[in-house]
Amino acid sequence: MPTIRADALTAQLARGLAPLYVVQGDEPLLVQEAADAIRAAARAAGYSERTVVTVAGAQTDWSAVLAAGSALSLFAERRLLELRIPSGKPGKDGADALQRLAAQAARAGDTLTLVLLPQLDAASLKSTWYEALQTHGVVVRIDPVERAQLPAWIAQRLRQQGQHVAAGEPGQRTLAFLADRVEGNLLAAHQEIAKLGLLYPPGELSFEQVRTAVLDVARYDPFRLPEAVLDGAVARVQRMLEGLQAEGVAPVPVHWALAEELRTLHRCRQQLDAGQPLALVLREQRVWGPREKRYERLLPRLRTALTARWLVHAQIVDGIVKGLPDPDWPPDPWVALQRLALTVAAGCSVPASGGGR
Repeated sequence: MPTIRADALTAQLARGLAPLYVVQGDEPLLVQEAADAIRAAARAAGYSERTVVTVAGAQTDWSAVLAAGSALSLFAERRLLELRIPSGKPGKDGADALQRLAAQAARAGDTLTLVLLPQLDAASLKSTWYEALQTHGVVVRIDPVERAQLPAWIAQRLRQQGQHVAAGEPGQRTLAFLADRVEGNLLAAHQEIAKLGLLYPPGELSFEQVRTAVLDVARYDPFRLPEAVLDGAVARVQRMLEGLQAEGVAPVPVHWALAEELRTLHRCRQQLDAGQPLALVLREQRVWGPREKRYERLLPRLRTALTARWLVHAQIVDGIVKGLPDPDWPPDPWVALQRLALTVAAGCSVPASGGGR
């Protein structure tokens, strides 16, 4: 059966329920909304009883899970079996049970099975148990809403409640302002949008209305900082660093995330210099997804001398965040991190030329 995006789920449910659904992703709000849509469709189709099983490592009784998937309901003609696997790692017994459950779901007309999974790694996506779920069910893939997609996502959610921003640049400014305030916290974004629906009538929202109503609820992840740096988004990098510091995040993991990205960037550049094709380099360095697109844009125009210099600076900052000052760098770890991150971001935002760049 197909793998679909979350925005295609409503249309799929309207065509009729599948016997098995798999919702896979790490964004709690979107996972919850997809699962709620499946549960609502199941209730409307007469699946009035619901059994929830959460997989808890080796303690899980998989025989009971299989029995729940095949047993006749005592109180209703149809029921929903909801299986939650928070780790995404069912183990050997679980893998065998999931293959049997998937085949069983296709035959059990009175039971609809819903499996909730986090974002899976490459090995799990190729596993026999996951392939069995794909074969017998509909996989709903929950993609994260990247920062560049957030204004459009907000605009779409506003339209759902009958509101919109001004056309052209003024409206884009309003959406960008709102995106800045809720970045990294999609649940809070949902709440702020709902609040706008309560505060103001349907129609156009002004920048001043949004500015007055919306709180700054952004949550920044240290491991998302490198993407902003590679995008050359200087203002966003500054905002993320200030947010991370204000949230009490230690500078060490922030530096580690950025330094790891710089090491990968430098290794890729070295391999390109050695004559390896870009596609092979990215595959060997395990660069894929949105990150791959950033590297494809950057690597052809960066020079090895520049990426090597960034690595030297990262090593200096590594010492500073661990209490070893350098006479040519600020002694404060956050100030040093800011200097490193903004320097790299500036280098990624404009075309590089010459061996020194």
